[in-house]
Amino acid sequence: MKVCVQGLWHLGSVTAGCLASVGHKVVGLDFDEDVIRGLRVGEPPIFEPGLEEMIRAGVDSERLEFVANPDELPSDIELLWIAYDTPVDEDDVADVDFVVAQVEKVLPFLSINSTVLVSSQMPVGSIRRMEAIADKLCPDKALSVAYSPENLRLGKALDVFLKPDRVVVGVRIDSDRKRIGQLLAPITDRIEWMSVESAEMTKHAINAFLATSVVFANEIATICEAIGADAKEVERGLKSEQRIGHKAYLSPGGPFAGGTLARDIEFLKEVSQEHQIAIPLLESVKTSNDLHKSWVRRKLKRLLPRLDGVAIAVWGLTYKPDTDTLRRSLAVELCDWLIGQGAKVRVHDPVVKELPPEWYGLVQRFDAALGALEGAQVLLVGTEWPEYKNIPKDHVVKAAPGLVVLDPNRFLSSLGTVATICYVAVGTPSIKGLV
Repeated sequence: MKVCVQGLWHLGSVTAGCLASVGHKVVGLDFDEDVIRGLRVGEPPIFEPGLEEMIRAGVDSERLEFVANPDELPSDIELLWIAYDTPVDEDDVADVDFVVAQVEKVLPFLSINSTVLVSSQMPVGSIRRMEAIADKLCPDKALSVAYSPENLRLGKALDVFLKPDRVVVGVRIDSDRKRIGQLLAPITDRIEWMSVESAEMTKHAINAFLATSVVFANEIATICEAIGADAKEVERGLKSEQRIGHKAYLSPGGPFAGGTLARDIEFLKEVSQEHQIAIPLLESVKTSNDLHKSWVRRKLKRLLPRLDGVAIAVWGLTYKPDTDTLRRSLAVELCDWLIGQGAKVRVHDPVVKELPPEWYGLVQRFDAALGALEGAQVLLVGTEWPEYKNIPKDHVVKAAPGLVVLDPNRFLSSLGTVATICYVAVGTPSIKGLV
């Protein structure tokens, strides 16, 4: 099938590369000429394991090409896949108008009866809005619009795209169902077909449920800390309940970050306000999560009331492991706070080679994790890069005797067995009066 993927940041680059890898003829379109120049030589705009090799293979096989102008599109494109990573501001409000404006530029270049498949993160009702725009801009083309919510995860995106447990698709007409089924046939036949509005709401509901699960687990963990229970044991008890299950999103740890889950909470709040519907549960999710973001700060202040001059090592800076993005990273936010407290911040990250400009002269970057730890009083686990687990415990003790380790998700839980280390994680019982 001949497909155009529009929007070539994370979602779009992965979508284009994966579709080409299963045999489709794919044209990637983005108005950012720097992004296009990079992709043409096999350099994606964002790091994702395996993506660079996949893009290069697609370009070399001539199944994948990239253009910066819609007038360069072939005339026989059957499906336009909208794959912009919807911009989100610091208040988790998505810039939906940006995505709509980009799509408007391309619709007139599509052939008659083309399908527009939207996967960008947009609020329920957006597809109906795009249908109205298509009817107004090019009524003679009989364009149809469908929706399939993205389900990628940074660091595992290729595997998630090519080996999905299922794909949700909302359509209006049978011809779209046939065309999208053909498009996805090399990947999966496990497609949950539904109405467009139901598919839009499914995405919101999934992320709202996951967000609610995270804050629930962390509120339970906070109580566990105070009364001497272990939240990981409580988690095991919860997941062994048949009505909950072992895959439930109930691990105590850090707050959700980035914007993906928060964005859908905001979408649902906007829709509920528009229709004058009360949603007190969902409205409280962000409040609880924001409170939990201060967990590390609270613990540090209890242990070390004054942080001025304290050497603190931070392992990992990126938003997630297996990506190089720092935007909306909780580790970066924490470092900003530590700088403000006067701490001597020492950082290591396996992929981050350049620190934010505002950190120059204030933060030391080390090429080795143990180098950042040398002489530190505190170790904060920021991003859970797998290589940190391979560092021997005795090397940690030697580099920083009497170390305090704050590890929200118990990623380096083996350090908790070292007698000379004060190890604290979310949901661990109080230690030396630390609550």
